[in-house]
Amino acid sequence: PSPAAAGSGLVGPCGRRAYAPPTERKRFYQNVSISQGEGGFEINLDHRKLKTPQAKLFTVPSEALAIAVATEWDSQKDTIKFYTMHLTTLCNTALDNPTQRNKTQLIRAAVKFLETDTVCYRVEEPPALAELQKNEWDPVVTWAEKRYNVTIGSSTSILGPNIPASTKETFISHLASYNMWALQGIEFVITQLKSLILSLSLIDRHITVEKAVLLSRLEEEYQIRRWGNVEWAHDYDLCELRARTAAGTLFVHLCSESSTVKHKLLQD
Repeated sequence: PSPAAAGSGLVGPCGRRAYAPPTERKRFYQNVSISQGEGGFEINLDHRKLKTPQAKLFTVPSEALAIAVATEWDSQKDTIKFYTMHLTTLCNTALDNPTQRNKTQLIRAAVKFLETDTVCYRVEEPPALAELQKNEWDPVVTWAEKRYNVTIGSSTSILGPNIPASTKETFISHLASYNMWALQGIEFVITQLKSLILSLSLIDRHITVEKAVLLSRLEEEYQIRRWGNVEWAHDYDLCELRARTAAGTLFVHLCSESSTVKHKLLQD
């Protein structure tokens, strides 16, 4: 890849790139700035234009998103840690579309998570965990049912709850209101939280990133409180999940906004 390529990926089946964080590399640029081109806002590393793994010009639809991505590149020190640059990765995915999915396919993939949604699967034993799930998850499910006028429910069956077809259609219609870029971000958040309900609650600003992550890890947090915390493993996983979830949520919001922020060069 060219020096200004925004990361790289592994080539998967059928020649499609299965994006994965590349190895770290030495920082090769001094200054990061943004500029407006014909297709949107571009990222400049010194005098080089940033490119995607497929060598497309890295162009984003909003100035706010461009500033956020430029900040990721500017915050890298002596070594570029691509695996920390979640906004850059999401933009690469939106621009290159390595899985070649259209809007309808993205929406249906997101709604499919309802069938295995974390907050819909409940345990019967131990009673303390069952009570914790009820107290923590029920309010979010109730909010979603009222917010979207749907029936969701929960189940202790291994088969999960029986989600009505009308509920799925409602969520399909709601997600259709987002553009392709935002949908990429929504799917990313859903993948992190393993829950469409928590993801929409977060994107709608009903709950915070910290709360959404805690609810998605409820059983794990219960076990940690019971058996103890392994700092090098549990703490790292928690911080990483928060970072990815926060980045995905910010990406959705920045891709859904039409407002333009004041132009800013990130050279200071």
